Amino acid sequence: MMALRACSGLLFAGLLGGCVTQPVRDAPLDPTARARGEAAQTLREQALQRQADWGLQGRVAVSNGRDGGSGRIEWRQTGAAYVIELSAPVTRQSWRLSGGAAGARLDGVAGGSRQGPDAAVLLREATGWEIPVQALAYWVRGARAPAGPAELAFGADGQLATLQQDGWRIDYRDWRPASGMPALPRQIEARRGTARVRLLVDDWSAGAGPET
Repeated sequence: MMALRACSGLLFAGLLGGCVTQPVRDAPLDPTARARGEAAQTLREQALQRQADWGLQGRVAVSNGRDGGSGRIEWRQTGAAYVIELSAPVTRQSWRLSGGAAGARLDGVAGGSRQGPDAAVLLREATGWEIPVQALAYWVRGARAPAGPAELAFGADGQLATLQQDGWRIDYRDWRPASGMPALPRQIEARRGTARVRLLVDDWSAGAGPET
């Protein structure tokens, strides 16, 4: 199992607390307001699709109902290619997930590096955590993943409040302007059953591609 599973409970609790400072804004809207929200969402997703190179830095907490871990995260994406790095400052441990359409590689785990065709399966086998990497690349930016239908709910401000897809519910609790991109989420929680991924984004960037 990955050593980061046992990282500091204080860090984990602190991040969870930071992610619930604002209520989910999914109050029902009248049909006209909902139509405006859906139209704006379509335009956002079209703009994000044109911006295939992006990056984020922040804090992440992951749990599976029994164990949890948290730390700093840096995610760099160019099209289907990605590099995701997670570090736990207290334990001084880190891992690196990289890959793309051809498969994924996980470094920093006990027993040495691992490779496989599916990043989510690779993480589950190495850590016990459910992290839908491919879909999360869309969800973290407030967009629907292309594989399958999705249900959307909007807040009174017209921003996306919840997205439900592939059995996951993603709550968006805060948004912020982003240079060169549409407004992007700052606080995100994705959950399915006992699996949860919470993300607090400190900084978004455009044109930040994976390292070779």
